[in-house]
Amino acid sequence: MRRLPIFLLCILLTLSGLAWERARFLAAAAKLSQSTQRLAQALVESIERSGSLDPAQKVRSVNDFVNGRLEWTDDQTVWGMVDYWASPLETLDKGRGDCEDLAMAKYFMLLAEGVPESSLRMVYVRAQLDGRPQAHMVLAWYPTPQSEPWILDNLDPVLKKASDRPDLAPVFSFNAEGLWQGVGATTAGNPLARLSVWRDALARAREQGF
Repeated sequence: MRRLPIFLLCILLTLSGLAWERARFLAAAAKLSQSTQRLAQALVESIERSGSLDPAQKVRSVNDFVNGRLEWTDDQTVWGMVDYWASPLETLDKGRGDCEDLAMAKYFMLLAEGVPESSLRMVYVRAQLDGRPQAHMVLAWYPTPQSEPWILDNLDPVLKKASDRPDLAPVFSFNAEGLWQGVGATTAGNPLARLSVWRDALARAREQGF
């Protein structure tokens, strides 16, 4: 039997660790309510249908899926605490979440659909609401590394380019690979070291199949 070159084996092992684990996700959902199981099944079916879509179509579909099925509610109401970053399954179980939770649900769905992590960033912004700045989180998708990002948001559910969202002022952005000032290329350290809530949410999401 021919052996794989060691560098190729390492690549395959890395990719397998990032794979969408459908069975694990459904097994975790099976321990929850019937309504949660129905939402989880709808999410799985949406991911599986995405195979024939191009990246832009996947982004639009996921943005519509999350905005159409999950309601914005603050953490104090949902979790009884000021700030909690929920995994996608936890958000599905509640049927609602705050801006971080909704943005993360979109992030993990797009990863499961094969959208590269390097093209996705969670973005902490100051959003102008009724003339006043308010802390908010959105998801940004970069079609190419040099292109202007598109914004997936719950305040404005229509997918738009960043330049069409003058109401949002980016402060910092991150994914599982990096942390940046604003939405540019200037790094700001290790996101897993500096954002413990993000590290904990990633761990729970991975345990549940993402």
